[in-house]
This record gives sequence, C-alpha cells and structure tokens, in this order.
Amino acid sequence: MECFNEFFIENKKIKERGSFEESFLKEGKSLYEVIRIIDGAPLFLKSHLERFYNSAKLEGLNLWLAEEEIKENINRLIEINKVSIGNIKLVFNFNKGKNNNFLCYFLKHNYPEDIEYKKGVRTILYHGERENPNAKVINMDFRKIVGEKIKEEKAYEAILVDRNGYITEGSKSNIFMIKDGKVITAPIEKVLPGITRQNIMDVCKNLNLKVEEEKVHYKDIDKLEGLFISGTSPKVLPIKSVDEIEFKSSENKLILSIIEGYNKAIEEDVKGYKNKE
Repeated sequence: MECFNEFFIENKKIKERGSFEESFLKEGKSLYEVIRIIDGAPLFLKSHLERFYNSAKLEGLNLWLAEEEIKENINRLIEINKVSIGNIKLVFNFNKGKNNNFLCYFLKHNYPEDIEYKKGVRTILYHGERENPNAKVINMDFRKIVGEKIKEEKAYEAILVDRNGYITEGSKSNIFMIKDGKVITAPIEKVLPGITRQNIMDVCKNLNLKVEEEKVHYKDIDKLEGLFISGTSPKVLPIKSVDEIEFKSSENKLILSIIEGYNKAIEEDVKGYKNKE
C-alpha cells in the first residue's frame, strides 16, 4: 500500500490507513505532487502548488480546491499523524462518470544515506520517455517498468534517453551534468519542471555559475566531468556511475558548492514558512 502512517485525507475527510483505496488511482487520470516535510514545514510549497495548477492546465483539467484549502489539508495531515518529517503526496483524481477525488497522504520515504552523498550513487541508462514530460501525471505502467529495471540492475536511479538518443531526466528526478566548468541540464520542454531543479538553477545564479539548457547525447556521457540527481527526496545527490562509466562527482567542486547552496535554500524556506504561520 502506498499510503503510509496512521491517517490520510480523502475529500477533506480524515480516514484510517486501513480504508485507503488505491484502485481508483488506476482509473481516469490522476495529477499529483510530492512535497517534502522538514520540521513540520512543507518545503517550497508555493512552487509545488504553482506546478500543480500548471499540470492541470496542460491537461485541460481544473483543480477544484483553492491553494489555501490544499495547504490546510497538508497541515491537518501533519497534525493528526504527529509527524514532522517525511513526504506527502497530493492527488487529484479525475474520473469520467464517477466522483472525482482528492487525496492527501504520507508516503514511505527513502532518503539517501550519508555515504551515498559522500561517494555518489549508481545509475543506469533507460531508453524511454514520458508522454507529456511537463505535466506530473500518474503513469503506473511506465513507472513499474522502469522501477523493475532499476531494481534488477541494483541502481539508485535510471537516466531516461529519448528516441533521438538525448538525455532528458531521471525516472523520478532531474539530471544535471558538469562539463567545461558549466552546469548543463536538458531543455525545459523535454523534462518535468522540477521544483528542486528550479531552486538549483537559482542557487547556481547566486553562485555565479554558468547554467545552460543543452542536449547531451548518451554516447557523449564519458566527456562529462560529473553528474548529479535532483529531486524531493534526494535533494542534490552526486552520481558515481552511469552504466559502466565512472565519475568522481562527489569530489567535484561545482557540485559540492551547489549542495551547500541548496541546503541553505532549504533552511531559509523552512524558516520563512514557520515565520508566516
């Protein structure tokens, strides 16, 4: 069961975990966001909600809850579960001919260990792409296939390669690369516009680091100086290998400065949220 912790919220009603139904998530279309909770504060909430409404617009759908109502549901979920750290998933399920549903629940989180930040993680290439990379839509089949491949290869993440051979993003993360002293990432139209991705670009700007949206062919990976994953759970996580190609990403000075800058951005956002409450 995807729902974690004792209680979840369904259409504004508090329910016990045992009554959680996953079946309707496979019916109709579901838009979702995953938000990290640190010290009881939803991280980068404003950006997550902006992306939520944008995903709905791209899919020709309307979210029926206002931002303030979504925020209230998040705060209630944190309060009733007495949990101050974790990941919360928000789902709007659109089901023709049936009732639409809103769900708010904790996920079982899996944060990288200190050794993984220190040494980096193993990744694999996966030739496949999302139907609409800009919208955060649940696609059970794609996720399952890629997830099985990751497990089979004992990797942390799969780096997606499009039909033309260009690197786009991770299966559940964004990918950044270092080359010639520059920070490179795939063009925005090719990826999910990650909240962490945007914050990293802001951090790079503050550090006066050059960031370019550029297509990188998978056959040119060996020309890179380093790579890292970005996302809600991993934050900024160095990559030590892509298939059989190894990197010293965890020792790269640019990557280390980005990790430090991003962690500071997290501290400021949590502090800012708490001051507003």
